Amino acid sequence: MKNFEEINKHTFGVLFNAVSEGIIVINTNQIIVASNQSADEIFGFSTGELKGEHLDILIPKKKHEVHHAHMKKYLNHKTHRQMGQGRDLFGTRKDGSTFPVEVGLNPFELKGGSYVMAVVIDITLRKQQEQEILKLNNELESRIEKRTQELQIAVKGLEEEVIKRKAAENKIKESLRKERELNELKTKFLSLVSHEFKTPLSGILTSTTLIGKYTETEQQHKREKHLKTIAGKVKYLNNILDDFLSVERLETGKVNYKYSHFPITKTLNEVIYDANMLLKEGQEILYPKQIDDIVLYFDDKILELILTNLINNAIKYSPENSVIEVESYEEGDLVHVLVKDQGIGIPENEQKHIFNRYFRAENALTNQGTGIGLNIIKSHLENLGGKITFKSKQDQGSTFHVQIPKQ
Repeated sequence: MKNFEEINKHTFGVLFNAVSEGIIVINTNQIIVASNQSADEIFGFSTGELKGEHLDILIPKKKHEVHHAHMKKYLNHKTHRQMGQGRDLFGTRKDGSTFPVEVGLNPFELKGGSYVMAVVIDITLRKQQEQEILKLNNELESRIEKRTQELQIAVKGLEEEVIKRKAAENKIKESLRKERELNELKTKFLSLVSHEFKTPLSGILTSTTLIGKYTETEQQHKREKHLKTIAGKVKYLNNILDDFLSVERLETGKVNYKYSHFPITKTLNEVIYDANMLLKEGQEILYPKQIDDIVLYFDDKILELILTNLINNAIKYSPENSVIEVESYEEGDLVHVLVKDQGIGIPENEQKHIFNRYFRAENALTNQGTGIGLNIIKSHLENLGGKITFKSKQDQGSTFHVQIPKQ
């Protein structure tokens, strides 16, 4: 012991007190022969107070027996390793309180004696942070599960609606030509619903599966990335469901229109501002001229819905470096709004279906969409005394013409 104290004074003095981790040195009898200032502070002892004490003084009493067995096994097979791998370790302070620790063991020989140096870290704060992260993850997983259940219910409702529509269509006794057209429309719709829901749901499932693989604390950023992906796809599905709900409200007559006086420029400015964010490379929207004096008594939210749908469609179905032109003028008791594009156009043989619910032209199937927008626009305009028409030629563009009563 005296030899070690002399060695300790010269060898360990500077080293022990130069590190922030607690360092405790024990002999083969588990008697503490040295401790640094950090270790004394971690366990609540005064300087030098631990020297000569059995290591048990730093171990919770209920863990003594287990700890003795582990130490006996370790002393027989000494290696440099982290103690307690796969287990939670706890230390005991002088006042009897316990706290979580992380311990690294390093055996060494000195002057014919065998010793073990333990590096001790108080991980109380880390454990608290891990619990907070675990709690947050559990809450997020619960929200995801709840939202997934809601989406499953909604999808099931849509599937039931599709089945009902198929049954109703099958009862219609029309000519072979008409029946063939209806069957084609049903096939397109089923494919559309399957694609529009399957793609984002697959993304949600993939991200949910990957989240479960990132269990380490330092992988939180990966979990957040997948949660952001899930949120984006859920929002997209929400928009689709909102379209279906709009159709249901129109059918049942549960739409409440709110009239007000407003200049048409107010709505056009907002819609075109938002649409500019969606423009492809080189695309441009030409703003209508001399419309500052046009005032409507109309539902401004419905007008915003109409213009947003038409302008966004013009952007989506037009190529890069093309022009989308918006015109507006007054004529008698009507206000006219025209949206012209240089896009893919509508095939002549399919133009008669363009306002049918769920219909999408053959040349537009590769673009995302539900085929509901134009049907909703037409329904609202008819309810409000308005009208929508169009002219189109395949590969040369389309012009949609909306007529709105000023009163």
